Amino acid sequence: MKIAIVSDTHDNLANFNKIIDWLNYEEIKTILHCGDICNQETINEAVKNFKGEIKFVRGNGDFNLHDISEEMEIELDGKKIFFNHYPDIAQKNAELRNPSRPSGQEYDLAFYGHTHKPWEEKVGNCRLVNPGEVAGQRFKPTFAIYDTKIDKLELKILEKL
Repeated sequence: MKIAIVSDTHDNLANFNKIIDWLNYEEIKTILHCGDICNQETINEAVKNFKGEIKFVRGNGDFNLHDISEEMEIELDGKKIFFNHYPDIAQKNAELRNPSRPSGQEYDLAFYGHTHKPWEEKVGNCRLVNPGEVAGQRFKPTFAIYDTKIDKLELKILEKL
């Protein structure tokens, strides 16, 4: 199963819709959004256009979006995933130990946003990942695709789609 990880849309619907169109074409059915969506209209438009499910968490720019939690954990294809907006919280969760899991850690992947900078590192057996930003405010617009079956993470640059 392939999932998309995005962050820091900052109401740039044009860029978000380009990503959604590509994801629909590729038949990717899940988006994890790591915050800073910025308004309900952006959420409504994304949900309307995407042919799958979008899970949102709240960032510091989402002060009017009270119905969205600040962090989330999900399990997909046996991969336990944590995501939120802030790097320090994601780092702490990436470090959590769980001796009853095969990896010895609570999570296999921890995703975050906030810095707008694409980043990946290993924290023990957990991948800590920032997919970059959709908005294109500080860096080129990027997002990530993760394939749970083959444990492959790929950064996508919007202008190269």
